[in-house]
Amino acid sequence: MSLFQEAALVAGKDLRIEARAKVIGQQIVPFGLIVLLLFAFALDPDRGVLQRVAPGLFWITVLLALLLGVSRSFAVEAENGARDALRMSGLDGSSIFLGKASALAVELLVFEALLTVGVVVLFDVRLASLPPLVVGTVFATVGLAATGTLYGVLAAGIRARETLVPVLLLPVVAPVLLGATRSWESSIDGVPGDAWPWVALLGIFAVLFVGIGMLAFGPLLEES
Repeated sequence: MSLFQEAALVAGKDLRIEARAKVIGQQIVPFGLIVLLLFAFALDPDRGVLQRVAPGLFWITVLLALLLGVSRSFAVEAENGARDALRMSGLDGSSIFLGKASALAVELLVFEALLTVGVVVLFDVRLASLPPLVVGTVFATVGLAATGTLYGVLAAGIRARETLVPVLLLPVVAPVLLGATRSWESSIDGVPGDAWPWVALLGIFAVLFVGIGMLAFGPLLEES
């Protein structure tokens, strides 16, 4: 099989597990909506505060969902020796990384689509310029999924991985939070010219960590 066929095999396996468990629909999506509701109650909507901070709140919620997704992805494989089976499957480490990152990216995109509806409805946000917003969201999601998958396997063999992954991951994805928030702000304000440089930054970050993950995931998986 080719690299991408192996990646599709791994991604399909992860997506089928999540589809059967229904974790996204029953846990992660309600979690995101609850976070938005809490912010809606905590901030003053009459002064336009919600509209101004909506992009930042959106991406902070996505980061929290990423942590849940990464922890679940590797916790499932820790059961019944599934990680050992993955090591001995003969699949290339790069294809395993691409498959797991792709599955996580798909899950995040579904979550983000539903969360966007929640932001528009609850915060009364108007999305003025869609192209940079959509492209920036895709690049940011790919970067987050790649980074989360890489740091997830790095901490997979550690007993305190639930608390270690956020400590390791959040500082690294700070540029994504900054770039995605700024691109969303410019898109909402209807100034796409200001959004595209941030979109380019998100694209560079995504390419960088996909490349690093493809090189490093295999050795890290063997050590986990």
